[in-house]
Amino acid sequence: MLDIVKIGDEVLREKCTPVTVFDDSLHILIEAMYETLENADGIGLAAPQVGVDKRFFIVSLPDGTKKEFINPEITGYSVETNPYEEGCLSVPDVYHDVVRPSKVIIKAKDADGAEFTLKASGLMARVIQHEYDHLDGVLFVDRLSEEERAKVLRVYEKKNRRKRK
Repeated sequence: MLDIVKIGDEVLREKCTPVTVFDDSLHILIEAMYETLENADGIGLAAPQVGVDKRFFIVSLPDGTKKEFINPEITGYSVETNPYEEGCLSVPDVYHDVVRPSKVIIKAKDADGAEFTLKASGLMARVIQHEYDHLDGVLFVDRLSEEERAKVLRVYEKKNRRKRK
């Protein structure tokens, strides 16, 4: 199990460095991230969310789909967009609708370094975009209007004050 860093930690605001070594240590980290994700009841987790400055994320959907995206690059977005309520393990207990493209095309590598391209829609496209943002230091709250972001962050602070008491 790994600790999930929270909003305010600098690693969440940095552009991550590419993965250059595909070895056992990467496989172990990925497995630890899956375990952490399952324990946190999430569906996506990016390396910076566990304090690792590397350009990759994992996805584990409710339908059983599990996939790693290492050094990903989104190469296409649909014109069609849709709103969907998002949350984030690094901004726990707050949710808000975020408008994103409904489909994406992504190129990445798997845990062994093999390249693949995936056309995604629905929940998979949503999670890919959310986690991909983490690799560039962007949180879902950054996709909101200034007013909505302030409101969401106030809720987050209020809930965290209660948890600390």
